[in-house]
Amino acid sequence: MADTPFCGPLVQAALADPDARRVADLLCLVEVSCQLTATTELRPLLQAIEQASLRVLDCERTTIFLYDRESNELVSRVATGNAEIRFAAHRGIAGEVLRTGEVVNVPDAYTDPRFNPDIDRRTGFRTRSMLSAPLLGLNGVVVGVLQVLNKRTGQFDAWDEELVRTFSAQAGVALQRQLLLEECEEKRRLQQDLETARKIQQGLLPRRPPNIPGYEIAGWNRPADETGGDFYDFQELSSGALAFTLADVSGHGIGPALIAAESRALLRASLSLTQHLERVLALVNDLLFTDLPDDRFVTAFVGLLLPSEHRFAYISAGQGPLIHYSASTGKMRELPTSGLPLGILPRKSYELSLEMVFEPGDLLLFVTDGIVEWPNARRDRFGVERVFEVLEQNHHLPASELIQTIYRAAREFANGAPQVDDLTAVVIRRTAT
Repeated sequence: MADTPFCGPLVQAALADPDARRVADLLCLVEVSCQLTATTELRPLLQAIEQASLRVLDCERTTIFLYDRESNELVSRVATGNAEIRFAAHRGIAGEVLRTGEVVNVPDAYTDPRFNPDIDRRTGFRTRSMLSAPLLGLNGVVVGVLQVLNKRTGQFDAWDEELVRTFSAQAGVALQRQLLLEECEEKRRLQQDLETARKIQQGLLPRRPPNIPGYEIAGWNRPADETGGDFYDFQELSSGALAFTLADVSGHGIGPALIAAESRALLRASLSLTQHLERVLALVNDLLFTDLPDDRFVTAFVGLLLPSEHRFAYISAGQGPLIHYSASTGKMRELPTSGLPLGILPRKSYELSLEMVFEPGDLLLFVTDGIVEWPNARRDRFGVERVFEVLEQNHHLPASELIQTIYRAAREFANGAPQVDDLTAVVIRRTAT
C-alpha cells in the first residue's frame, strides 16, 4: 500500500518531534480505517492490514494469525515473506494473547520462555523484538492475533502498544465482517450445489409411471434433506417384463445420494442384460462391495412383473416392509424378505424371495423404513401395524392417492416431529377388469 496523503508528508517531521510522530500515527490510523472499511475481499484485506501495520508500527515483519475454531489452531493467513504457519492455539506468545486478549510486548524474544524459535529456524528470519495484539471482532469475539516483529528504531514502546491495540481493534472488526461474508457466500454456494444435486437426483426418478394395460402403478419419494439415499425405479424390458426397484442406502444426504445414483445405474444395466434376478443381485452386490465404504450398505427390492401372465417374482435384499393385499380374501400379509443388504459381503448368492400371481384387484405396497420408523415426540414409531390399518381402510383409493394417504397418516402421527429419514413408496395394483 503506497504512502497515503496523511502518512507521507509528516514522516520527516515525526522523526524529530514526538508530538508530530503521534499526530502522523493517528492520521495514518484514520486513513487505514477508511481503507479497511472499503476492502471487500479477504486476501486484499489481509494484505492491507499487513502493509499498514508495517508502516504504522515501523517494523520489519508482520504476521496475521486467524483462529481456526474447528481445529483449535492459529493459522498464518499472511506472514511477510513466509509460507503458512500453523500451530496449536494454546502455544507460544500468540497463544497467550489469544487466551488473555491482552497486548504482549517482548523486547528480547530469545530471552522470553514463551517464544518459539522453531519458526525462525524454519524461515531463516531472526526475531529480536515482538509486539502481539488480539484481533477482536464485535462483542469481543477473538478473530486471531496480530504480531509485528523487530522495531526498526529500537524497541516497541508504550505508544506502540496503544497504536497496535487501536489498529488491531479496527482490523479485527474488518476481518470478522469479511469472514462472516465469506461464510455466508460459502453457505450460499453450498446450498446452490445441493439444489443442483437435488434436481439431478429427482430427475433420475421416473417422470411418470409405466402404462401397463390391466395395472395401476405409482411411486413417490421425499428425501429428508435436499438429497437422499432412497430411490425407486420402473424399467420396461425388451422381453415385455416390467422391473421394479426400490432401495435405501444407509444414511441420508449427499453421500448416500451418490451411492443411490450408482446403485440405480448398476441395477438398470444388469437388468438390461439378464432377467435372472439371482444373477442381477449377486453382480450388483459384488460391484457395490468394491466401491462402498465400510459403514455403508444398500437394502434393495427388485421385482419382475410379466403382465401377460400376471406373474410376479422378486428378491428382497433386506428391504421391507412389503405388503400384499388380496382382493379375493380381503386380507393382508407381509411378504418375506431374504438375503443380506447389498455391499456387505462379497460373492454372496441370492435366491428368489417369492413368486406369486396377481389376481384381479390384488395390490402390493412397498415402503422404506423412513415411513415405518417416523417417530413422534414420545419417540413412538409409526410402525408396520399402522401402515396395515391405513391400507385396510383405503386400499380402494387410486395408487398415487393411497401413497399420499399413508404419508399424511405418518405425518399426523409424528405430530410436528421432523422427518428424520428419506421416505419412498411404490404401489402396484392389478385392476379388477
